[in-house]
Amino acid sequence: MDKVVASAREAVADVPDGASLAVGGFGLSGVPDVLIQALYERGTTGLRVVSNNCGAMDSGLAVLLAAGRIARVTGSYIGGNKEFARQYLGGELELELIPQGTLAERLRAGGAGIPAFYTPAGVGTLVADGGLPWRYDGAGGIAVASPPKEVREFDGAEYVLERGIRTDFALVRAARGDRHGNLVFAKSARNFNPLAAMAGRVTVAEVERLVEPGEIEPDAVHLPGVFVQRVVALTAEQAADKRIERRTVRS
Repeated sequence: MDKVVASAREAVADVPDGASLAVGGFGLSGVPDVLIQALYERGTTGLRVVSNNCGAMDSGLAVLLAAGRIARVTGSYIGGNKEFARQYLGGELELELIPQGTLAERLRAGGAGIPAFYTPAGVGTLVADGGLPWRYDGAGGIAVASPPKEVREFDGAEYVLERGIRTDFALVRAARGDRHGNLVFAKSARNFNPLAAMAGRVTVAEVERLVEPGEIEPDAVHLPGVFVQRVVALTAEQAADKRIERRTVRS
């Protein structure tokens, strides 16, 4: 039952080239930076990443992206990541861009064993009709486009069929976790981390504070340990290393 491993390097040692990877985080909040850095140092490449966004400010997944280690991204927000845009428009990177709520539910559905579901989000757009550019050819043309999806009518309204997402591995970050893998997330870090953790066949969690089993009240658990296979305890310095994407101050 003790799922704690000695280091981040050991926790990701079996992630192969070309693996699919669900990664938690919302902006710069709750990003598993230590595990991502361990993957970078290991040299893993050709990764197929599922994440809300792909890092920013040279942190998070931006580390792997800048090194050319990511082959495909399934996400909902590109943001101000200029390197992401350059690789995508230049045909170096494949991108499946989907509505944010759909991404969240696809991850949750995959983790819950639900193969597919219907949603109204995207009906009447390229999301449902197909034709979204997944990969460019480097000359401005579309090399790979999204296929059309099944649309059905329920009670007079149209809904598009979306598939649940399962990945080989998942990397997440939690504020607290115990040795059994039960996790608690802080504020915005809770947005995608639990869903990404559910979607991974092997889920690795880096925790800012490791506690003993029983120290987390059952009602306070955000993600039960059944979804987590490995736990990495961060040092105090690693836990305190949190960046702010846009700092706003009064004049």
